[in-house]
Amino acid sequence: MTAVDSPAARLRRIRGAVSAGWRAFVRRRTAVFFTFFFPAILVIIFGALVRTSSGGGGLFAEPAGYYVPGYLATVVLFTPLSRMSSEVARHREGNRFEKLATTPLGRTEWLLAQTIVNAVIITIAAALILVLVVALTGATVAFSALLPVYVLVGVVGFCGLGAALGSYTESQDGAVAASNAIGLPVLFLSATFVNPSQLPAWFLPLVDLSPLSYFARGVRAATYPAADYGPVLGLDPVIGNLVVLTGASLVLFWIGARSIPQTES
Repeated sequence: MTAVDSPAARLRRIRGAVSAGWRAFVRRRTAVFFTFFFPAILVIIFGALVRTSSGGGGLFAEPAGYYVPGYLATVVLFTPLSRMSSEVARHREGNRFEKLATTPLGRTEWLLAQTIVNAVIITIAAALILVLVVALTGATVAFSALLPVYVLVGVVGFCGLGAALGSYTESQDGAVAASNAIGLPVLFLSATFVNPSQLPAWFLPLVDLSPLSYFARGVRAATYPAADYGPVLGLDPVIGNLVVLTGASLVLFWIGARSIPQTES
């Protein structure tokens, strides 16, 4: 029993679950294609076709560099929400959690393994999106070593939220619909594509409740030299936003792990 609960045994279980999750992902070619296609098509539409109009008013009135966090947020938010919610719903429909309960692999370990798989996928996708944004929009992006940290922390939180959605919806279709219904307003109203100055004053407190707002503000403060954000929690905005995002992501991950069913279908 001691050997089963040892850190080495936990690592072996998680590593095995990560390997299985990665193989399952690459076998679903449609999922692989659309994981990378959806954010790419947004870049092409908004970055290359619509283009920004600096100072001209309207939705895309800021320089191209301002919207880099928005494009990254698209993949950091939507991929975990859709993949985790549908994965949990699929496991419930197939009674796979009943089988999981007969193994040493716990719910938190299972979610952690799925989060690692998503982190690898989304890190690759985010890098490709960043290259695409710079190439198509001419955006100037400052290098920051904290950029991959923001991506990983965001993935942890939204994997937890996706797991919770999949746990409380009745089917895969319901999980996908719920992830889209929640993801779209969160994406556009979290200081990503819509500048908060364009929103009514009464709505701004709601923007501050979204974890994605801290992702967008922190990434923008780190990569867009013209960003003018004040201190967060008394810290530099790059660090302060990351601290808040980390706290929110840990809470969401905990909620997701607690929401995953153990035995019921």
